[in-house]
Amino acid sequence: MAGLVLCEPTELYNILNQVTKLSRLTEPNYLCLLDVRSKREYDESHVITARRVKKRANEYLLPESVDLECVKYCVVYDNNTSTLEIALGGEDRDSTEDRRHELVPGAAVECGRALAHLTHHPICILKGGYERFSATYHFLRTQKIIWMPQVSISRGTLAQERDLQTDHIGNNSLYNELDAFQPYPVEIIPGKIYLGNFRQACDPKIQKDLKIKAHVNVSMETGPFFVDDSDKLLHIKIEDSLEANIFPFLRHLCHFLEIHLRLGSVILVFSTLGISRSCAAALAFLMHWKEQTLKKSWAYVKKCKNNVHPNRGLVAQLSEWEKVILGDSVTDIWDPLY
Repeated sequence: MAGLVLCEPTELYNILNQVTKLSRLTEPNYLCLLDVRSKREYDESHVITARRVKKRANEYLLPESVDLECVKYCVVYDNNTSTLEIALGGEDRDSTEDRRHELVPGAAVECGRALAHLTHHPICILKGGYERFSATYHFLRTQKIIWMPQVSISRGTLAQERDLQTDHIGNNSLYNELDAFQPYPVEIIPGKIYLGNFRQACDPKIQKDLKIKAHVNVSMETGPFFVDDSDKLLHIKIEDSLEANIFPFLRHLCHFLEIHLRLGSVILVFSTLGISRSCAAALAFLMHWKEQTLKKSWAYVKKCKNNVHPNRGLVAQLSEWEKVILGDSVTDIWDPLY
């Protein structure tokens, strides 16, 4: 039994927006996102790819196609659960004895506990539930309904049961939904700094949804936004090669980002693929901003973005930058950072 952990909204946002060649949401064992709200609330809107979990006779009905034993992330949400602790149910009582008998878990926690014995990884309970997530990431809401067979969870066994939930999209609605989904840049500092690729930097919808007000472009390409506006665009023109020299730009990079953070601007840091040069820029800034090691900054960025992969030349320069920040080279770059 793996247990339960709280999942911050920014963590779910980043889970939803991971990419290899395709969105990781297309991988069957990557994410199982479960909505335990009412049917009316689910039909009105829910987080993209979420599947509604029904409850009948105190049993939760899990979509039949889900094998939680193999799933990397299982995230459960209700309306607004913000703690793993149990809460008062019904009206308050004066008697301590009566109050103790009325302590009940939130719906997401209750469902998570029922699922925990089926997984190798902790069940994630979305902190603040749908209300908090949708208020911050309204663009990741949808009204599409996914049809799935259901299985009930009861006393550690699974009893198969067909769910007659109708679907106006069709049996392949999940995959149609994913076909249309374009991942967003990942969040490095929630609501402030995003890390992405050139395509995302050229997408006007992404700029609008994330309220992007400045760009750091670490590539040879020229994007369509903030052209000739040096206050809002820092263009670090370096090739994607082992010989690329980012070190001379790092002080200016950190100064640019710090200014925009003070102004309350939202910044997108990007390169062509968003894997090497832009990641090196984000790492350099975190090392400077938090006065921390390359290793610690790397672990943080990798948690936000699975495919962090600055080339070896950039890693060596980040090691030199660590000396500038901390007065010494602390991280052993020959240890596998990747």
